[in-house]
Amino acid sequence: MPQTNEALFLYPIKPMTLKKYSWEISDNPEHPAGKAMLYATGMSDKKMKQPFVGIASCGYESNPCNMHLNDFAGLIKDSSQDYDLTGLVFNTIGISDGTSMGTLGMRYSLVSREIIADSIESFILGHSFDSCVAVAGCDKNMPGAIIGMLRINRPSIMVYGGTIASGNYKGEKLNIVSAFEAFGKKIQGTISEEDYDGVIRNACPGAGACGGMYTANTMSSAIEALGMSLPYSASNPANSPEKIQECKDVNHYMKILLEKDIKPKDIISRKSIENAVRVAISLGGSTNAVLHLLAIARTAGVDFTLEDFKELNAKTPMIGDFKPSGKFLMEDLHEQGGLPAFMKYFLEKGFLHGDCLTVTGKTLAENLEGIDPIVPSRVNVIHPVETPIKETGHLCILSGNLAPEGAVAKITGKEGRLFTGPAKVFDSEKEANDAIRDHVVKAGDVVVIRNVGPKGAPGMPEMLKPTSMIIGAGLGADVALITDGRFSGGTHGFVVGHVTPEAWTGGPIGLLKDGDMVTIDTDHQLLSVDVSEAEFAERKKSWSPKVIEGLQGTLKKYNKLVATASEGCVTDKF
Repeated sequence: MPQTNEALFLYPIKPMTLKKYSWEISDNPEHPAGKAMLYATGMSDKKMKQPFVGIASCGYESNPCNMHLNDFAGLIKDSSQDYDLTGLVFNTIGISDGTSMGTLGMRYSLVSREIIADSIESFILGHSFDSCVAVAGCDKNMPGAIIGMLRINRPSIMVYGGTIASGNYKGEKLNIVSAFEAFGKKIQGTISEEDYDGVIRNACPGAGACGGMYTANTMSSAIEALGMSLPYSASNPANSPEKIQECKDVNHYMKILLEKDIKPKDIISRKSIENAVRVAISLGGSTNAVLHLLAIARTAGVDFTLEDFKELNAKTPMIGDFKPSGKFLMEDLHEQGGLPAFMKYFLEKGFLHGDCLTVTGKTLAENLEGIDPIVPSRVNVIHPVETPIKETGHLCILSGNLAPEGAVAKITGKEGRLFTGPAKVFDSEKEANDAIRDHVVKAGDVVVIRNVGPKGAPGMPEMLKPTSMIIGAGLGADVALITDGRFSGGTHGFVVGHVTPEAWTGGPIGLLKDGDMVTIDTDHQLLSVDVSEAEFAERKKSWSPKVIEGLQGTLKKYNKLVATASEGCVTDKF
């Protein structure tokens, strides 16, 4: 079982004035209204004199990833008094990808990352709080929290809500993607109605985020490697005593950060981002890690681009045998020592920078000193670096005349490395889903789903439903898919997303026609189509952007502000 963080408690704490900001609302004699407001909440004089820790909960009741986060926020608040801190809970949002997938609601998923960042920035700075703890569950929650923390740049820690336990139906280990793929089997007539219902009812047995190396566990792992969460946060299951203890431990480390005035921009550097990228790649993580880590780097003021991803991908082996393309779930890594045991092994093999500062107040290497490295095996969760699942990373950065500004493919090697076929073009996800359902898509096709990019959707929705339908229909090895949208971490198969420029802005993907021969060549990092520049120019003459009906409010603002996928889809570029 994973070790606790007890050994880390030896770090010394030196007393000093810690109310660097909150004195303005609790002690400033020229601002009596703030103090009156606090007294109205029942706050004692003792709590008034202590540093204020804003505890941002992404908790809500309607999905397993977030249903327990308010309870964790309460634990953190209660333990703050043990360290002479005043924890105060506030709420931000989350959008469930599993719930919204395949619906128009999916357009709000990536957008929620910016709303979370905006709300953390607004609340902490608007109320003069000294620090922030964010309790995050689903995948956009976490990068949103980190971006918000970077904007406030005050002592901050992220607590991951934890991974879900595996489901089980008739002896088969299940997870959320099992439900999507069961739909593909239903279309093919290879699953009964009873078993289809049985999979749905048993895929998610309780609280926690999706169990494979999908985007939630990818980002929790990357953020722990980044240094912004406590050791084991990424791999402690949601319903585990270790996760409860982690919540109780947070304020010990927050006190250290306040004493030492250690801020997110002291922790997040080029080297720590490289650690995060390498961990995400080595574990076979989601393509969404590219979007989110680019956005985090941009917010931190670190020069880090798609080319840096390409370089790290070329020299980082993929050794994590996780679902969706592998066998294991995060709960299996937990049982073998957790993420720190893996990182200790990876550090010893020379793939991580050990001198990066973390939220414990210690370096990554110091955090890992007393931890036994995981024992890798070709039949285990983690393979040896000498005999990897793939010698180089699976997050292939492609370019070519179909993606002049880049695209991201998730190629583990099991799908093959080269695919050429005729384009079958769809201007929406629904059109593609209907075509797959109706057996219009055939072996050898390259399915093109466009006008689902950051601006064109707007919101760059995930294409898990069509890819799961393709897998469930038994076409995973015979059909490729490219899109200016993005993919869930649960996606596998021969797929390319983040195609930039997107169709809605006039990118080449918007000029494709049925039958154009598309080539995906991961060995040469190429995404191309057999169409000449002259032909593209001719097609452009009659092209116009797709009309987006009923655009208002949040999505209207996002359409105007969002940068490209190759720039991390940030909204504060301009």
